[in-house]
Amino acid sequence: MSAQHAVAPYYFVPGPSKWPVLCGASLLLTMAGASAWINGYSWGMIANLTGILLTLVVLAKWFSEAFSESEGGLYNARIDVSFRWSMAFFIFSEVMFFAGFFGALFYARTITMPWLADLDHKFIWPEYAGIWGTSGPGGVVDKFTTMGPFPIPTINTALLLLSGVTLTIAHHALLKGLRNKTAVWLAATIALGVIFMGFQVYEYMHAYRELNLKMTSGIYGSTFFMLTGFHGFHVTLGAIMLAVVLYRLMKGHFTAEHHFGFEGAAWYWHFVDVVWLGLYVVVYWL
Repeated sequence: MSAQHAVAPYYFVPGPSKWPVLCGASLLLTMAGASAWINGYSWGMIANLTGILLTLVVLAKWFSEAFSESEGGLYNARIDVSFRWSMAFFIFSEVMFFAGFFGALFYARTITMPWLADLDHKFIWPEYAGIWGTSGPGGVVDKFTTMGPFPIPTINTALLLLSGVTLTIAHHALLKGLRNKTAVWLAATIALGVIFMGFQVYEYMHAYRELNLKMTSGIYGSTFFMLTGFHGFHVTLGAIMLAVVLYRLMKGHFTAEHHFGFEGAAWYWHFVDVVWLGLYVVVYWL
């Protein structure tokens, strides 16, 4: 939310909008394309990429309209509170999203795997030891090597922790009205996020080519790539959000007193940092 123009004496209610319907349609195309792509249909990749592109266009137009409303003086302090609650609930939904994947990992490691290794089942899979990094009973999964914490995951942990520091410095600079300093530290945060993603891409290439670790590598491979992959997706979204905030900052949309657009993106980025710490311990160390 911009804020130097937040002077409206009423609670602004926007008129009917086409963006929610268009966003829903583009997301439906994205997921349908992804499902088809995974199942080997030739049109799946094109549909998926088209849906992603359309979603980005719709979101850009939708947010641009919101920015114009804000800069036009249509928002006041009550709108600011609404945005804060909305962002808080959105982040809570993300917490529950990752909780589902962490729960799947916990269930597989602490319940399912010991059950399969129980003596009552030895006559079916006599060589199954039930050690995590399991390729599953029956030898139906190709042999693979698990991913350890060194060196890339540890480097990425340092990068994300450092990005949290640079973002906090940028926030304090904005509170003091130091626009240029805010821009420099915000740009540093974005750069650290991009470097993080570069390392993760390299890690995935290493996993596929040298460790034979893939999505099809049993429960270990599926949980590893789902957790780290979705986190990487969130890092990418967070970097895009911060880049938009940086653009708006340079356009003069934020002041020391009113800058929830900055704060909302910062909340999201810190959430991504915390999730990674959990991933680093549970996925790479344990």
